[in-house]
Amino acid sequence: MRQIAIYGKGGIGKSTTTQNLAAALAERGKKLMLIGCDPKADSTRLILGGLAKATVLDTMRIKEEEDIERGDLISTGFRGIRAVESGGPEPGVGCAGRGIVTAINMLESLGAYEEELDYVFYDVLGDVVCGGFAMPIREGKAQEIYIVCSGEMMSLYAANNICKGIQRYAASGKTKLGGLICNSRLVDNERELVSEFAKKLNTQLLYFLPRNNIVQRAECKRMTVIEYDPACGQAHEYRELAKKIETNKEYSVPTPLQAEELESLLEKYMIADDWIN
Repeated sequence: MRQIAIYGKGGIGKSTTTQNLAAALAERGKKLMLIGCDPKADSTRLILGGLAKATVLDTMRIKEEEDIERGDLISTGFRGIRAVESGGPEPGVGCAGRGIVTAINMLESLGAYEEELDYVFYDVLGDVVCGGFAMPIREGKAQEIYIVCSGEMMSLYAANNICKGIQRYAASGKTKLGGLICNSRLVDNERELVSEFAKKLNTQLLYFLPRNNIVQRAECKRMTVIEYDPACGQAHEYRELAKKIETNKEYSVPTPLQAEELESLLEKYMIADDWIN
């Protein structure tokens, strides 16, 4: 069983990419569990055709721990993908990262990891500044990390910051970075920029996902692209990403860039005319 955490800046399309990746792997006959580690509880929406019936923390607020069963926490969606949302505290109260710790510990105690699973994916909120959000890598729950990014400045800053967290926890040898997944935003020279950024981080650009509005159309129907239009070009792109994940053997401890080095890299690939006046 491969346990994989997907990180990335909020709003970069991390959850959409993860769900389409999961759908593509399920289409290939793989058995998966997708664990949403975002208090908004929308990491499994496309797999389930809507929001989860209840999050782990919601369930724990209304039932005694000893009365909770796996069926209370796990929903089944597209092609049998098991979906779980950790949830979060009431707004303005408590630490959202603690929901991830609670959810994973609860799933382990209920034996959710003991069934025949090929993959467990953790879809983790934006950054790793909070200890709770770092839990999948800090405690070795996920052996592989992939970062969804684009060629946008703040996306690369976030990816670089995430690599600092990975570098810290990879010292134990349990967790490594498998590469970057570029979810294109049509930035100038985007593929070349992210590719060089990956090399400087001591990793690879695992896959470049082109921008296509069919992703948004599928989201409006609460579906992955794989389900919404399985014959379209973007569905093929997600299938190719799934193949890359399946066959990837290249893992590393990242070497984050200094702020000045990252800014120089961004300037290098910016079209010169944009700087006039």
